[in-house]
Amino acid sequence: MLALALLRGAVAAGLGLGSVTVLVLALWISAPASDSSPGGALHAAAGLWLLAHGAELTRAHTLSGIPAPVGIVPLLLAVVPVWLVHRAARDVLVPDEGRPAPSARGAFGMVVGGYLLVGAVAAYYVRGGSLSVQLPSLLFPSVVVVAGAAAAGVWTASGRPIGPPPSWAPVSLHEALARRRFRERAGTVWRAAAAGVAVLLGGGALLVAVALAWHAHPAQRSFVQLSGDWSGRVAVLLLALVLVPNAAVWGAAYGLGPGFALGTASTVTPLAFSGHPAMPGFPLLAAVPAEGPGTVLNWSAGAVPVAAGVTVAWFTVRRAAPPDAARGDAWGPWGTALVAALAAVGCGAGTAVLAAAAGGPIGTRALAEFGPVWWLTGAAALVWTALVGVPGALLLRAWRLRRRDGEGEGRRTAEGEEAAYVAGAPGVAAPGKTAVPEPSSGDASREPGGGGRRWWRRSGNRDGDGAGGTDAGDEAAGPVPGDEPAPRRTAAASSLAAGAAPGPVPPAAHPPAQGEDGGVAPYDFLPTGPWHERTVRPEEAGPSGSA
Repeated sequence: MLALALLRGAVAAGLGLGSVTVLVLALWISAPASDSSPGGALHAAAGLWLLAHGAELTRAHTLSGIPAPVGIVPLLLAVVPVWLVHRAARDVLVPDEGRPAPSARGAFGMVVGGYLLVGAVAAYYVRGGSLSVQLPSLLFPSVVVVAGAAAAGVWTASGRPIGPPPSWAPVSLHEALARRRFRERAGTVWRAAAAGVAVLLGGGALLVAVALAWHAHPAQRSFVQLSGDWSGRVAVLLLALVLVPNAAVWGAAYGLGPGFALGTASTVTPLAFSGHPAMPGFPLLAAVPAEGPGTVLNWSAGAVPVAAGVTVAWFTVRRAAPPDAARGDAWGPWGTALVAALAAVGCGAGTAVLAAAAGGPIGTRALAEFGPVWWLTGAAALVWTALVGVPGALLLRAWRLRRRDGEGEGRRTAEGEEAAYVAGAPGVAAPGKTAVPEPSSGDASREPGGGGRRWWRRSGNRDGDGAGGTDAGDEAAGPVPGDEPAPRRTAAASSLAAGAAPGPVPPAAHPPAQGEDGGVAPYDFLPTGPWHERTVRPEEAGPSGSA
């Protein structure tokens, strides 16, 4: 299995090198008048593949005759080898049928070893070509990039666990890693920092796109000057595409404030474009603002780091005070501020790494510095996200808790009113209902709204003539089933409103029905007994008990 892991690492390196070689050879073949041999195209392909890992190249053939360094890494091209190494290390830990999976350490070592073996052969091959590699850059950052991608693949295949710290670590760190809260907050720091970096890159790309649209004519003129035929235009277009992430990092550095360098004697910031730029002709460089002091449009680039800080605050409060959590489950203000501050540190570190890869020398003398300064860019990202993210997280947490308390108080009030209304408390109405006044003890037979007698007392006509009966006739008719005295009914409603346990309710007792206008419906006390039990007296019944 270890041999298979070694082979997988070598295959991953071969796939990346082969893809770059095919692309370069296709461009070389399509060129109508190429001034290099097939060997020169292969040397260029191997050099570009090493450059994608962070290695610094040296260009031998220059106009001045002095070898010039090439240190700008095409970030889009670097995605291919990183993904291939990650996938090889992840797949080698998946057990095949009938074969056990190797250990995590063994898989990591074999995959990295197989990949670096192919890299060493490629570096030896380009040693005598037009693009040679500088040996110190093979160790750092090339080996670090390969090892990091392989470690990420092994960690992914193992289920992304958080293992114990080394034995020499302090005891407090061991105890902290064993807590669930620590792991949750560490994940929040990671997600908030990644979101902040993503917003910075997206804002930088938006700035570059707007600037290119603003300077569309200079960009088109530069593109035509660099490419004479269609094959040359395709080559320039592909080079511009692989450098788009680099341009996004440059735009983010511009919005953060430090800006970027166009040579050793020129700096571009939102405040001013000063110095004497050493700017080669390239379509993406046409997005550089005009020389001189900045305007309001240039200053508006500061919205990018503000958006990154707000994003850090938002991702922090998503875990610190989720919408469905109680107040006791929310993090404290100090914990929320600490997580937001650590996320700002992570955002600054990630931005510094990207700025270091996006810039670098592309020549000697004036072109020895080209692109953003990594430590200034990282420090600016840290300061911006900390100044905006930490107070923003605290304010957002307080706002969420206050709104949740207000909603809970309103919900408790509404539930109390609804319970009082259902219990029949007089004078209390549920939201959207009409209050029912308390009937007086002296006139228990009147309607709840005041006024006349109940309808069923007036309809008790024994003769069937359809006319309403008198009070005397109603009294002679006796009590109707299902009708209890008003004092007893009021006492039961009062006991229910006070929270007492309700007793058994007669089957004929029903709560008053509500009409469309919110009041009591006209037929709210319709008795449930048969009609002949109310309209026929016992003495009028025949011998058989019928009317």
